[in-house]
Amino acid sequence: MSVDLDRTRPIWRQVAAIVQARIADGTYPPGSKVPSVVELSTEFGVAASTAQKVLGHLKAEGLVRTEVGLGSFVEPPAS
Repeated sequence: MSVDLDRTRPIWRQVAAIVQARIADGTYPPGSKVPSVVELSTEFGVAASTAQKVLGHLKAEGLVRTEVGLGSFVEPPAS
């Protein structure tokens, strides 16, 4: 799937918003793995550093957790 990004706005924010929407709509349910840096880079045509920034932002927002050597996983919603 190809996604058209607005090159006049910060790309990492747009990619982060797309991943957040996928978490919200259940595409990535709680406990599931989110795409890796390489997968995000490939899907959105962005640099690895941009994809790392996306995952860092999602982690800072409490939406994902990172397990070393395993990847990033969707956190269950806070109750």
